[in-house]
Amino acid sequence: MVAGAAEAASLRVGAMDVVRAYVALTKPRIIELLLVTTVPAMFLAAGGLPRWDLVLWTMLGGMFAAASANTFNCVIDADIDEIMRRTRRRPVPRHQISTGAATGFGVVLGILATLVLGFGANWLSAVLALVANAFYVFVYTLWLKRRTWQNIVWGGIAGCFPPLIGWTAVTGQLAWAPLVMFAVVFLWTPPHTWALAFRYRDDYAAASVPMLPVVRPAPFVAMQIFWYSVATVLVSLLLWPVAPTGWFYPAVAIIVGAVFLLEAWRLWQRAKSGMEIAQLKAMRLFHWSNSYLALLFLAMAIDPLIT
Repeated sequence: MVAGAAEAASLRVGAMDVVRAYVALTKPRIIELLLVTTVPAMFLAAGGLPRWDLVLWTMLGGMFAAASANTFNCVIDADIDEIMRRTRRRPVPRHQISTGAATGFGVVLGILATLVLGFGANWLSAVLALVANAFYVFVYTLWLKRRTWQNIVWGGIAGCFPPLIGWTAVTGQLAWAPLVMFAVVFLWTPPHTWALAFRYRDDYAAASVPMLPVVRPAPFVAMQIFWYSVATVLVSLLLWPVAPTGWFYPAVAIIVGAVFLLEAWRLWQRAKSGMEIAQLKAMRLFHWSNSYLALLFLAMAIDPLIT
């Protein structure tokens, strides 16, 4: 009986390892960030609380869509993931999951995303999710990522679709407000990603991925980060007249935007002073950029509830 219990426990551990490996393929932390920009768009589109079931189906469909795209990315980038310290523990480089199994998993997730969004929200939202998925896989991962330092500038468009999906799930059509949200995420993505790329510059260089900090000196990168941050904050304020929102959203946008710009400015000044990359404290900007986007979109969701 003891041997049987030990064998059963071993099987359970093995099964959990497999589950964890498949979950890791989907990059859950990236999915969380995408959902942060989906649900607030639904609140703003509804002018208050959207239907709870619609939020549930939209979040579920969006989660499957992002998981599918991330899984395909893991399959395609397995060779460079094996080289980079940050990614070498992903399931495909570690041979926890075969390329064929991971590809099949990505296909199933993509089908589920389309069906859940199509029947749970509407087919416009489902098509937008499919376009975002295809853009991330074919334009960013297969074409841009290994060819140009502007990879994340244009490839980041895929991550801008969640506000469009959330808005259309509620209204069934596009409008200027979600396009402004799209533009905010588009402009926010380069400074967010380049700040992280400073930290992992050597990894990207070893894998021959031409991220901007690999191919340009630190002061140039920091300058780009600052001006993209300026553009992000300015465009975020356009939502005030376009939506229109009340007083709460622009107040939050100004406050969190000011902190974002201050961090970007300090990074630029440190880079211009000739500091080594390790001394630039670029991760401060990276972490704040996450907080900035979350707080900004949270303000979008709260504004129609209180103003």
